[in-house]
Amino acid sequence: MVIDKSNFIAVFSADSPRKIELGCGHHKKGADYVGIDMIDTPAADIVGDALAVLKALPDGSVSEVFSSHFAEHVDDLEPILNEVRRVLADGGTMTTVAPHFSNPYFYSDPTHRRFFGLYTFSYYCSDKLFRRQVPDYSKIDGLSLVSVDLVFKASRPHYLAHAVRKLFGLIFNSSNFLKEVYENSFAPIISCYEVSYVVRKS
Repeated sequence: MVIDKSNFIAVFSADSPRKIELGCGHHKKGADYVGIDMIDTPAADIVGDALAVLKALPDGSVSEVFSSHFAEHVDDLEPILNEVRRVLADGGTMTTVAPHFSNPYFYSDPTHRRFFGLYTFSYYCSDKLFRRQVPDYSKIDGLSLVSVDLVFKASRPHYLAHAVRKLFGLIFNSSNFLKEVYENSFAPIISCYEVSYVVRKS
């Protein structure tokens, strides 16, 4: 069941693509985003399952899709990505922020269905960023990986650890090669908080 609180779906159009946030929770990324969430919060403009909401939107009617700590709660990511590709306008982008597999905090949440690493979206999107190549059996035509960044931080009150981890982020994110070095050799030693992917529809 989809509840469109302010009749937003009707105004989505390929002539004037809009921004959406999947799993917006209690706070949207910005006022110009249409918030989508299963829970009826003040930030949610449309309440319902993300896949059902995406299916209700017209082709090419979205300029940007954003989600933060949403994708780890999804049982099957591929149908979501297929719908994202359909609703994105040409040149539109999707930014996904999700927990990195090395972050021990995220194993405590029983609602998490999956964890993410440097190459997760390489399985779904065309990837010219990394040397390591992954199987292409899940590739979705028309989606290209633009960037992947490792996010190093620590939660309060661990301020010193946070500062040190930010330094690690500056080092490892300075090149795609060093990102691969981190995940291959240092992930078990220095945990990464989350990973941020940007994908573009070509």
